[in-house]
Amino acid sequence: MKKDLLSLLDLTPNDFEHLFKRAMVLKDRHKQGIYDSLLAGKTLGLIFDKKSTRTRIAFETAMIQMGGHPIYMSTQDTQISRNEPAKDTARVLSRYIDCLAMRTFDHALVEEFAASSTIPVINALTDSFHPCQILSDIMTVIEHKGSYKGVKIVWVGDGNNVANSWVNAAAVLGFDLILACPDGHGIKQEIIDAAGADRKDNIIFTNDPKDAVKNADVVYTDVWASMGEEDELEGRLAAFEGFQVNEDLLSLAKDDVLVLHCLPAHRGEEISEAVLEAKNAAFWDQAENKRHMHKAILESLIRK
Repeated sequence: MKKDLLSLLDLTPNDFEHLFKRAMVLKDRHKQGIYDSLLAGKTLGLIFDKKSTRTRIAFETAMIQMGGHPIYMSTQDTQISRNEPAKDTARVLSRYIDCLAMRTFDHALVEEFAASSTIPVINALTDSFHPCQILSDIMTVIEHKGSYKGVKIVWVGDGNNVANSWVNAAAVLGFDLILACPDGHGIKQEIIDAAGADRKDNIIFTNDPKDAVKNADVVYTDVWASMGEEDELEGRLAAFEGFQVNEDLLSLAKDDVLVLHCLPAHRGEEISEAVLEAKNAAFWDQAENKRHMHKAILESLIRK
C-alpha cells in the first residue's frame, strides 16, 4: 500500500526515527564517497508552482545520487495550466513516474493529487505545511545537540507553514516547543485542533519572544511574510517589532543555543546580519541536510 507525506501527522514516531537514522547513514556514506543506486530505474516528478532553490535542488540531487531520475515540471508547461482536473493529471502521472513531489499554494491540491494517485505524493511545501523541511531541521538538531529529546525549541516569528509543521512534529514526538508569534500572526486554530496541540503540555503558544527564548536550546525563525504574502510585509513590520532574532534576544537563551532558519533570509528583518554570519552558524548544515533527508524520504516511500 502506498504512503504519502503530506504533513508530519502522516508519520508515526517510528517513521520519524527511521528517517533520522537513515538520513544520517546516507550522509555519512556520501562523505565517504559511497553512492547507493537504490533508486536506479525510478523516476521522481516535481510539480512546482512556487519558486525554489534548496528544496528543488535537494530533491533533484537526492534522486540522482540514489541512481534515479528527476523530472521537473512547471505547471505552466503542463495541461494543468489549461484546467485539466488534478485527478486526471494524477492518474496519468501515476502511469509514468514512481513518486511525485509538489510545491504549491493550496494544500487541498496536494491532497487531491494524493487521493487520485497510485504513487506516493510528497508535500514539498504548501501554504499550510512544509514537512520535509522540519524533518531535515530536526536532523540538524540531532547532529548539534545529540537528540531532540529534552531539548527546548523556540519558534520566533510568523505562524506560517514551517511553524505549523513544527507544531505537528512536536505533537507526534513530544519534544518541548514554544511558539512566540505577534498577535494576529499566530498558529491558526484549525492547525492546533488537527494536531491536538492545545491538549499537550509540551507545546506552548505566546506573544512574548523574550520570555520564550529564556534557556532555549534551539531558536528558529523564518521570514515575516511568506511566498505570496510579500505585499503584506510593510504592514507587518510594526506588528513584528521585537521579534528579530539578534544578539540581544539570544543573550536570554543558553550560551550554546543553536539558531536555525530555513532560508532564504531577509537580513536585518527577522534575523540580524551578525547572527546569520556567526562563526559557528548551522544554517548551511541545515540546508545541506535537506538533500540527505530527501534521500531517506524517497527511499522509504518508493521502495516501501
